[in-house]
Amino acid sequence: MEHTGRITQESPMPLTERLTSKRTWLWALLCLLLLTVYQLRAHHLDDRLYFWIMTHWHTDAWQERSVWLPDYRVELDAKPIPGVDNNLSGLTYDPDRDRLWAVTNGPNELFVLSREGDVQARFELDGFHDVEAVSYAGNDRLVIAEERRQSLVVVPVPLNPDGSLIHAGVLRRDDYPALTLAMGSGDNKGFEGLAYDLKGDRLFVAKERDPRQLLQVSGLRKSLEGDLSLHVRDLSGLVKAKVFATDLSSVVFDQRSGHLILLSDESKLLIEMTDEGKVVSFRSLAVALLAYRKASHRLKA
Repeated sequence: MEHTGRITQESPMPLTERLTSKRTWLWALLCLLLLTVYQLRAHHLDDRLYFWIMTHWHTDAWQERSVWLPDYRVELDAKPIPGVDNNLSGLTYDPDRDRLWAVTNGPNELFVLSREGDVQARFELDGFHDVEAVSYAGNDRLVIAEERRQSLVVVPVPLNPDGSLIHAGVLRRDDYPALTLAMGSGDNKGFEGLAYDLKGDRLFVAKERDPRQLLQVSGLRKSLEGDLSLHVRDLSGLVKAKVFATDLSSVVFDQRSGHLILLSDESKLLIEMTDEGKVVSFRSLAVALLAYRKASHRLKA
């Protein structure tokens, strides 16, 4: 008996279907590429790589005459401050007393802290609004920033007649001189950081974002002494060109090196730069904050 078999062969995919499939893959790859580029730019990952290479190239030239952030390690790890929940909005070091001054904005209060974070004095800030930053300006003076009002209020250190520190009381805004700087609309993206150059009589003011801004106010001390010589210099161009972060949350002036240290909350980043805009060093805080949150979660569990 003769058996006959039939071999069937699948018909090839029509040309139009093959072209459509290729187009779909090409579009998917293009979208993935565009998304990757967007993420790189949005998080400034390309800038981080560039400045990591550049700062490590000049390690020998800058390390001994700068803050050099990569060398820093945590000594006091997120210590809770009695009476402060989660709104400690500003911090400054007072070299004359070897103490820290801190402010909160809910309620508006001024604290004196030891370097270990222990509360030594506490003051109500009556009439102040949305306090975000504080800086010690020398000569027993503090500058307190109100974010929405975009005002800088100069407050004397609360002292007894014998020069000792008062430990509690009320500080009323109407009793002190204030300077208002117009930096856009009075929304919740105003003043976020203050830093004072004790030698050069310069106050640096950081605006959070939309847009990020950095101002240098010169002559504050002289003006308070009667010589009206205030001069405001806009350093925002340096920030736009060099600061690879999405916001400015705080600023510190290092008296020894004369460098600025900028903090970005959103980018979890510290950047050290000269007052002429040269990035000297930087440090990511993302890993340290992630480790702290994991440890905090385990403690709560």
